[in-house]
Amino acid sequence: MNLVDRVTDLMHTAGAPGAALAIALENLFPPLPSEVFLPLAGFTAAQGKMSLFDAILWTTSGSVAGALVLYWIGALLGRDRVRRIAARMPLVRVSDVDRTEAWFLRNGYRTVFFGRMIPVFRSLISIPAGVERMRLVPFLACTAAGSLLWNTALILAGYLLGDNWHLVEQYVGIASKVVLGLAVVALVIFVIMRLSGRRGASSAREQHSDQRG
Repeated sequence: MNLVDRVTDLMHTAGAPGAALAIALENLFPPLPSEVFLPLAGFTAAQGKMSLFDAILWTTSGSVAGALVLYWIGALLGRDRVRRIAARMPLVRVSDVDRTEAWFLRNGYRTVFFGRMIPVFRSLISIPAGVERMRLVPFLACTAAGSLLWNTALILAGYLLGDNWHLVEQYVGIASKVVLGLAVVALVIFVIMRLSGRRGASSAREQHSDQRG
């Protein structure tokens, strides 16, 4: 039995608290799919094993709990350590970290709120919030609000679809693949531009050296 099956069984046996634990684990381990657990929680509610309100309340609580753990991981990691790691990484500059930090400081709360509704990144967004030591109360408020919207949408879909709740996984799974694809494309573009910049700088130095010679 794989981990997804174990978590699914937990939801069936423990009800709403089990759903909360499943979503907390999904936050900590992004490969665990919320697009499976949340519609299943809605379907379970439709069967009368828990109320719809409890399903939404407990899963949102689980989302906040998981996000809080990642926030503190980011806080323990800290800005200085992130900068040292960046300095050792190929093709990455400390200035990249500085620009990202400046952008996050300007848009942090909106990023946390909307990030909670973007597949894959909905978990990871808590780490930079912790690195920047975003004020905890607003962080929790944005996390709870964004998670509430995401969880409610998927739980209601599972609740209304009944036996066809698994259709939600298919459509949200497509969205997850699109997000991952865009992230890979952005990474490839970044690498190409950085390598091109290095070659250009190297050529300029060689020309300058030839002129001096």
